[in-house]
Amino acid sequence: MAMGQHRKILQIVGYQNSGKTTLMEQLITQATTEGFRVGSIKHHGHGGIPMIESSKDSVRHEKAGASVTAVEGEGTLRMSIHQSNWQLADILAIYETFNMDIIFIEGYKNEDYPKVVLLRQAEDQSLLQKVTNIVCVLYWPTYPLNKPLDYPTFSIQEKAQYIEFLMQEMRNKS
Repeated sequence: MAMGQHRKILQIVGYQNSGKTTLMEQLITQATTEGFRVGSIKHHGHGGIPMIESSKDSVRHEKAGASVTAVEGEGTLRMSIHQSNWQLADILAIYETFNMDIIFIEGYKNEDYPKVVLLRQAEDQSLLQKVTNIVCVLYWPTYPLNKPLDYPTFSIQEKAQYIEFLMQEMRNKS
């Protein structure tokens, strides 16, 4: 069910151990079940060049059904392509040749694509001021949701609701 030239892009952002990779797996699985051709890009935000053994998240994306996966860190795109550094736009240009319907991006907080923000701790609240283009927020029971946020907000335990909300976003946007 290829959607043509207009690929959808959704970023998943949050701090370490906030559930980004698990959410990526859930979205990739749902999108491929619906017949979309899916690609994934992970930013290796912990410093250093991503080693093959540290590409376990990309392997999880692939097992979930992503047709194309990549992990980038310190100028290395784990597709064995090297240059002085990689910008997300450069990686997306490569993905353009694979005719993806949807590209899910894990990380790259400073980019301006539509985002899901994961909040696990009270300190994570600052992320809402640091990122742009927020589609929705997913929060953990450990996050003190004291007042409503300015975005659609789901508990991490409301999987069916947030997956349907996000897939509707992916189906509708051009």
